[in-house]
Amino acid sequence: EDDFQFLLCEGCRQESPNLKLLTCLHTLCLGCLSKNKPVGQCPVCSMAIPQASGIPDMDNLLFTNLQARLKVYKQIIDSADIFCDNCGKSGEFWCSECFEFLCTKCFEAHERYLRWESHRTKRVMDIRAGPAKDFLESIRRAGSLSCSNPDHKGQPVSIYCQRCEKALCCSCALLDNHHAPFRDIRGETRRRQEELSSMDRELRRRRDGFEATYASLQGEAARLEEEQREMRELIRQRVEQLVRLIRQEEEELVGLVEARQEQGRQELARELRRVEGVLRRMEAGERLVEKMSLYATEQEVMDMQPFIKGSLQELQRLQLPVAMDRVEPFAECRARLQAL
Repeated sequence: EDDFQFLLCEGCRQESPNLKLLTCLHTLCLGCLSKNKPVGQCPVCSMAIPQASGIPDMDNLLFTNLQARLKVYKQIIDSADIFCDNCGKSGEFWCSECFEFLCTKCFEAHERYLRWESHRTKRVMDIRAGPAKDFLESIRRAGSLSCSNPDHKGQPVSIYCQRCEKALCCSCALLDNHHAPFRDIRGETRRRQEELSSMDRELRRRRDGFEATYASLQGEAARLEEEQREMRELIRQRVEQLVRLIRQEEEELVGLVEARQEQGRQELARELRRVEGVLRRMEAGERLVEKMSLYATEQEVMDMQPFIKGSLQELQRLQLPVAMDRVEPFAECRARLQAL
């Protein structure tokens, strides 16, 4: 099973009798191609499909025929009873050309009437005893070409026309003067296979360069991911550092505000006490002068007036505190906040 996974559709990984060969050499079934999105593009490698419908014209005949041959092999391996396709009796032989099972009697008739043909038969027991690769190899050796002229399908083919690039039987080569020059079909088959093998070897050499480039691009992608991860981590660290610095500045500014507030409060409290003392002195002076005018004798006026006068003159010399001249207590805080 594992040796023949390459026969499955490269899209759905299922067996299919309708396998198409794309120009990118990927093989897909009609089901996958009909559901393919976007249309006109290989779902495996994204190469463009030339046909407007998105369905290639080329069938993968190799994979389709291999599936049919392996189906016969699986039937031989799995089925205890094989029946002749002609008479229904027990099948003992299998013809790779007719693709049919034969009983002993039908096999003898088959050999008698087709002894001049290239039909090769094998015993079912021998096929069952061997691996699938031997079974396929025997079919490959027994396989024969057919003439490109549908009327000559049964004719043996041994000639290749280089002009029309087709396999011909002797009748076509002799009767149709449009065909020339000729070449041995077996030699042309070998030449084509060798040409493909040579191209494959050249592609294998070139593949080393593409694999190196692919590895380099993968390394670049990995480096890009690593640099992105490192940059995100650096951003996170720097932002955290900035947040710590801002929090530290916040604490310092709040402390400065509280210090300035406490300093201003103390200064205002001293000023309030001083003004409050002046007001009390003024109230005391007003009461004393009032009482002097109401109740003092002349002798008391003469004795106390100089002292009271001096105190009142001192009060008159006091200046009112000007609130507009006070310095802004939070100016430094505002400047540092603005700078931050």
